[in-house]
Amino acid sequence: MSLADRLAQARRSREADADSTLPTLESHAPIGRRINDPFGHLKRTVHATLLENLGPQLYDTKFTQADLEQKVRHTLQGVLAQEETPLSVADRTRIAQEIADDILGYGPLEPFLRDSEVTEIMVNGPDQLYVERGGRLHAVAASFVDEAHLRRTIDKIVAQVGRRVDESSPMVDARLADGSRINAVVPPIAVDGSLLTIRKFATDPYEVDDLVGFGTMTPGLAEFLRGCVKGRLNVLVSGGTGAGKTTTLNVLSSFIPADERIITVEDAAELQLHQEHVLRLEARPPNIEGRGEIRIRDLVRNALRMRPDRIVVGEVRDAAALDMLQAMNTGHDGSICTVHANSPRDVLARIETMVLMAGMDLPVRAIREQMAGAFDVIVHQARFKDGSRLITCVTEVAGMVGESSDSIELHDLYVFDHTPGYEDSGKPRGSLQSTDELPAFVDKIAAAGIPLDRTLLGIAGKKP
Repeated sequence: MSLADRLAQARRSREADADSTLPTLESHAPIGRRINDPFGHLKRTVHATLLENLGPQLYDTKFTQADLEQKVRHTLQGVLAQEETPLSVADRTRIAQEIADDILGYGPLEPFLRDSEVTEIMVNGPDQLYVERGGRLHAVAASFVDEAHLRRTIDKIVAQVGRRVDESSPMVDARLADGSRINAVVPPIAVDGSLLTIRKFATDPYEVDDLVGFGTMTPGLAEFLRGCVKGRLNVLVSGGTGAGKTTTLNVLSSFIPADERIITVEDAAELQLHQEHVLRLEARPPNIEGRGEIRIRDLVRNALRMRPDRIVVGEVRDAAALDMLQAMNTGHDGSICTVHANSPRDVLARIETMVLMAGMDLPVRAIREQMAGAFDVIVHQARFKDGSRLITCVTEVAGMVGESSDSIELHDLYVFDHTPGYEDSGKPRGSLQSTDELPAFVDKIAAAGIPLDRTLLGIAGKKP
């Protein structure tokens, strides 16, 4: 059988597979099934020839990214033209794009990195790729050639941020140049093959009108939270992983007046504030020798020496909670941060635990008094089965229950009503409802000169 006949047979087989079980983009075939690429050998040959022709030019710093892309694509077309393999225009274009993606970018990940609707990419080994769209996970018909191909891609990603991942350091958490967060785990920690997770950076961040449109918050709640931030209340945003805490934090931070000095402290810089006077601090992991680590706690301490009007902490997850409490209790009102927790009550329990992690021999009552004096509002958010991310509770931290009690009193101001149930897709039929509770901090907001319409809380006519 001639080469042309073999290619024609391979093309017919590929088209039959595509028509039967493997759609071009999303696949519901059994996960782990390798996608048969009849042009795999041709792509490897062209790839090797291209690298041989360009050689060190790919790493020459005098070329800009645009120059390099143009040179690669021009050379690629020339190499493909020299191949005697008969190819259709569509196949030639696809092969050229895939090879260019592998050399200039991150191979099979590139189409999803370019797709603005994809918010997260999850690689569970060379044969399993998932993406998140609209808050829901979808298996995609894409794969790496083998484990070595996946490892080369991971090495390329982490090398760009000055990190490494190997058997001696099998886990890495870093941020790409565009702000996307990456996490990679390789064998022997990853038993079934290398794992890669990319949370894409939103180039056009959501604003308050977007969250209202999504149903994350009501218009009344948006105005109420605007008044809380402008009135310099200390706000905690809580929720589970992927609940949308950072998005809500970004929106709340946008309510900070433009004439204030804002310092952001993050593990990986994600916040996108449009105020003019914003200073961004980012934590740093230890280097290869295990030195040079800069923790969130170190940054919070340093931020206190930078004359901040506001301190915004991307996430409190360790002993930095103690420094954050000290900041909020020493005149730095209006601070905002996020915490992983299951409920507003769990927020306080987690922060108490994190304060104890600081190694200070503090009595529990002293810690709780600090929390009761520091926090004003807890905004709790959750992700539902249909992928929607909604605020489910807004709670006032009202202080200690009594002089002889160690409990902190919480008052729910808004609570999500789950009684209407859920649709078949998992979308909740309920909505966020006011509890008609009048928070004690209404007077604090008024004293700051911020008008707050009490009807937003459903408490028109009530007095403190």
